[in-house]
Amino acid sequence: MSKKQSKTKQNSTVKRIIVAVCCLLAGVAVYLAYQVFGPTARPYGDQKYFYIHTGSTYNDVLKGLQADGFVKHPKVFDLVANQLDYPSHVKAGRYEIKKGMSNFEIARMLRNGRQSPVRLVINKLRTKNDFIKLVDKNLEADSVSLRALLNDNVYLRQFGLDTQTVMCGIMPNTYEFFWNTSASKAFEKIEAEYKEFWTPERIAKATAQGLTPNKVIILASIVEEETNKNDEKSTIASVYLNRLRKNWRLGADPTVKFAIGDFTLRRIYNVHTQYESPYNTYRVFGLPPGPICTPSIASIEAVLNPVVSDYMFFCARADFSGYHAFAVTPAEHEANAKAYRDALSARNIK
Repeated sequence: MSKKQSKTKQNSTVKRIIVAVCCLLAGVAVYLAYQVFGPTARPYGDQKYFYIHTGSTYNDVLKGLQADGFVKHPKVFDLVANQLDYPSHVKAGRYEIKKGMSNFEIARMLRNGRQSPVRLVINKLRTKNDFIKLVDKNLEADSVSLRALLNDNVYLRQFGLDTQTVMCGIMPNTYEFFWNTSASKAFEKIEAEYKEFWTPERIAKATAQGLTPNKVIILASIVEEETNKNDEKSTIASVYLNRLRKNWRLGADPTVKFAIGDFTLRRIYNVHTQYESPYNTYRVFGLPPGPICTPSIASIEAVLNPVVSDYMFFCARADFSGYHAFAVTPAEHEANAKAYRDALSARNIK
């Protein structure tokens, strides 16, 4: 083989090596790029949430991501996270990690603190414990701290509430929070809805009925528990307002259930109405000291805009339609009540 041929062969070999090395480096680069920018989150479905508790460290986050299966290669995520300076910018919250997100996308989202808000839906709640459980289930807020706030008259005074009326400030609605919202901030946001609801016009209507906003809500809570029929709520409200004006006991069955703590009762007997409690309106005059549930806007508006009536009594209709029979005199009411009692007995409802 001539020197020229030998040199040509060497050059060819070098070129092949260079090409092979370049291909290898390109492959490594593609692999690393895929690990950084390619899909890494496990396919849990359309979405899943990753929670970072207040006070968590970067190591806590890394372990959690690995344990939940969001990160397949922790070392790669660690490399990306450090490049983004995430370890010194850990932010608590609830983060939506969608199927196929890359290490880079996850790290950048966490670094920027782009949380997914929580929708807290408040419908009818009966007690402070119900509210505490709802918040505890949906937010990071410490239930112990929230319970302490709801039982702190000094704290509640700034909102015009006390430990008895505190549930007046919990307006049914859908609220958006960041998951790591504190107990006080959560309560303050809900309370702001209460203040916004009480416009000067509504306050004037409450005053015209001889009630304060809190008393309107207390009475509305009784109306709420009496019927699901919005079209008769203003009539039921008129009965209770008439009783208040004549200084009668309200005699509301739902207040007895609340006092006893048994919301499953279908029939109220004399033994129930004798239960001693400031919430038992068969025993005490006037309104109970606090609401027996968080009433709907429809029930509140019914109290603010009652029909004008002479009705002093009502009871459930014997046809079990969910509506009520109203009466002016005790005799009329007794006839309605007997018909309903007979219907219950016929169905063996005790």
